[in-house]
Amino acid sequence: MRTTAVLRRFNRTYTQRIGVLEESFLGTGRPLAVSRLLFEIGAGDPVDGVTVRDLRERLDLDSGHLSRMLRSLEAEGLVTTRPDPADQRRRVVLLTDAGRGARQELDDRSEELATRIVSPLTHRQRERLAEALATADLLVRAATVRLREVAADDPGARVALGRYLAEIDERFPTGYAPGDPVAAAASGPGSTYVLATSDGEPVAYGGIRPAPAVDEHAIEIKRMWVHPGWRGAGLGSRMLRHLEALARERGCTRLVLDTNEVLAEAIAMYERSGYRSVPRYPGSDPHATHFFEKDVTDRPR
Repeated sequence: MRTTAVLRRFNRTYTQRIGVLEESFLGTGRPLAVSRLLFEIGAGDPVDGVTVRDLRERLDLDSGHLSRMLRSLEAEGLVTTRPDPADQRRRVVLLTDAGRGARQELDDRSEELATRIVSPLTHRQRERLAEALATADLLVRAATVRLREVAADDPGARVALGRYLAEIDERFPTGYAPGDPVAAAASGPGSTYVLATSDGEPVAYGGIRPAPAVDEHAIEIKRMWVHPGWRGAGLGSRMLRHLEALARERGCTRLVLDTNEVLAEAIAMYERSGYRSVPRYPGSDPHATHFFEKDVTDRPR
């Protein structure tokens, strides 16, 4: 049932990211945070496991708190930890047979709760609920996305930029020839890259770099990308505002950017954000067909 599946996902999204006032999550006898950790461990590779580092980044936990929860799960016999064969400095976590059973119990209880909630509704009401919850789930996840500055060769940045380049290569009538993601980044002295992640996965990316050929105080916004599954949740606008704030911190008074006519959604976003159309500027991308600038002398109110 589509409605039940969406409700289960929203239930997990809301409780895991926002929290619930319940010490025993779904009646399992374990707190929410521990249940959340159990679920994430089970989402990893059943043979290779998931690294402690990945768990810390996905769940945004400090190492001490994570270690205590892992010890509690080990004491229950639900997980085991071992050195990572690929890097002995890291540790990986795997579910035991009992752990897989406990994780399945979480899924079963979530399914039961979701079914019980929607059972009084008509088919039309369930469809409306599914549509509303899908939107709410996306917006809640977007609100909890992490934005951080990264190096051009950061693994997550490489993934995000690679996906961006592959997408525009497919959408541009003449292609784009993606090549090496790092080489294609907005490189040069003073460049800054920002990566947005959710549960450790890249969902948006963008960069800024000085544009002295345009103006000594100009900065160019480059490589704006949002994961297709996250579009419509305002993540692109959030990334754009974040990059603008970084540019202002660097003394920028004029922002410029370029794009291609096939990226109609990007053009609409720039226009809504106060960018005005200008002629091609020095150093712009040869594939670009539309060019924009924005005066950022005054900070937004």
